[in-house]
Amino acid sequence: MNAHASPLLFGAFDRHNFGDLLFPHLLAALLPGQVFGVCGLVERDLRAFGGHQVRPLAAQAARLIHVGGELLTCSAWQAAVMLLDPAAAAAAIARYAADPAAAATWAARRLGTARSMPYVVGRGALAPGGRLIFNAVGGVAWDALSASQRDEVKAALREADWLSVRDHVTQAALRAEGIDAPLCPDPAVMVAECSGELILQHQRRGAVQAMREAFPQGYLACQFSADFADDASLDALAQGLARTAAATGLGVALFRAGAAPWHDDPALYASLLRRLPPGAARLFPSLHLWDICALIAASRGTVASSLHTRLVALAYGLPRVSLALPQQGERPGKVAAWAETWEPEAVPRSVALDRIESATMQALAVPSDVLQDSAAQLRTRYRESQAQWAGLLLPPGHGQ
Repeated sequence: MNAHASPLLFGAFDRHNFGDLLFPHLLAALLPGQVFGVCGLVERDLRAFGGHQVRPLAAQAARLIHVGGELLTCSAWQAAVMLLDPAAAAAAIARYAADPAAAATWAARRLGTARSMPYVVGRGALAPGGRLIFNAVGGVAWDALSASQRDEVKAALREADWLSVRDHVTQAALRAEGIDAPLCPDPAVMVAECSGELILQHQRRGAVQAMREAFPQGYLACQFSADFADDASLDALAQGLARTAAATGLGVALFRAGAAPWHDDPALYASLLRRLPPGAARLFPSLHLWDICALIAASRGTVASSLHTRLVALAYGLPRVSLALPQQGERPGKVAAWAETWEPEAVPRSVALDRIESATMQALAVPSDVLQDSAAQLRTRYRESQAQWAGLLLPPGHGQ
């Protein structure tokens, strides 16, 4: 059999980011009986963190699935930086950030591709008669792309055998370009159904069990990205979490949802911890995918900037509050776009830092049956969408 006969899952699985580590596991569980190749832009082994052995995407794939995430608006420059270690990323940013032409040349050399939007692949990477699928992808920053970047993405999308997007902002942006894409929830809404037993095992041991013992009255799982690096944001975050802990009696479990550049900075977590009252919070040490899922699943709710932290909480029917980025401006970010598309009105969406306490109290007051019903409805919506393209994975001539 040709090495590329198995369907290939393609995405940013080659860096440590919570959702990207999770996606291949979910697709494998949701499409039993298939053997998938897991591909990104570079060779990377993330199995120590619960991820996969990732191979660079080779040409002539028979069936290729773009598996979720903000793939439609990730530039080569962003991808190349996020695939570096933190020190190398800082050096690259210092050298190239102010020179877009030089940055593009450097990124193309690093990634080995001339595509300006490297996580979007068209039919040129497929064998004749191959199948091209985009599953619940996002692109809320569409308006920030250059005309040439948008043209590159549109060309690939128009060649697709199946395309769905995960939020109404991406859907509207593509519709304005003449591309109609149905909505599909992010695959992470399936995590409790697909991986519940494994997650339960991780709740009962190691770092998660230690956190549960540290806060026997319960805890909030809290995460924030490097976007909150300034002192004013850290002060406001600390004040909001401290007031919330005092009001609820819950502990604060601080965890990182991504170790790649531009994700979560451990120095900022240490700085936040120093700002919080003694004993109110603890740092969660693990970066393992299933430990992070288990920490969230065992929590009383989440306060986080990460979309997939919100989605795992949603999948478990838990209260969730998302933190709006300090410099977000008027354009909705991917978390707000998701929540506007799929969440019940009673559940808080993206909130400013001065609303952490009030939003958390609102979230904790939402009836459990409302949260559970929302999770169930989204699981149904995801399965309905997947059923429309799953047959495309069958080898040519199968069943004929």
